Amino acid sequence: MSIAKKGLQQYLQQLQQHPLRTKALTAGVYRRSCLKSSRHPEIANPATSPQSAFGCAYLGPFGHFYHILLDKLFKGKKDSTTVAKKVLLEQVTSSPWNNLIFMLYYGLVIEGRPWVHVKSKIKKEYPTVQYTAWTFWPAIGWINHRYVPLQFRVILQSFVAMCWGIFLNLRARSLTLTKD
Repeated sequence: MSIAKKGLQQYLQQLQQHPLRTKALTAGVYRRSCLKSSRHPEIANPATSPQSAFGCAYLGPFGHFYHILLDKLFKGKKDSTTVAKKVLLEQVTSSPWNNLIFMLYYGLVIEGRPWVHVKSKIKKEYPTVQYTAWTFWPAIGWINHRYVPLQFRVILQSFVAMCWGIFLNLRARSLTLTKD
């Protein structure tokens, strides 16, 4: 058996036995990869990455419980009408919330900026970020709710969020560089 196959089997076993922990750690690793891919200066100290902490402490657990809640609300249905309702609900609740939380966390913790600067930046940039999210995430939500089993939804969402995070990090850095 190859190392990759054995690793995947162990990962799936952990996902089945400890779903919350596995999803939280996966989200943390993806957030960390997001930083590395966007060449963020924070990667100098991988052990204490605030982005990894954000993934482990917030994104993984939030996604875990949010998807369970959606499945309970809609009784696990995957027909087109139900999936459309799930995607719509997700886009008007968790999408705006998660983008706001990310921008707050990024400004206050990652950049270490004062509240007044973070507040001003959010006021200016949040509508653009959210609009962009609404042009991108509904398709991911549709695929996730329609075709992906519940236990893998956070994993897929975390992976795509890693790509989305690269976009947000590069955008935040480019805006910071143009102002400095």
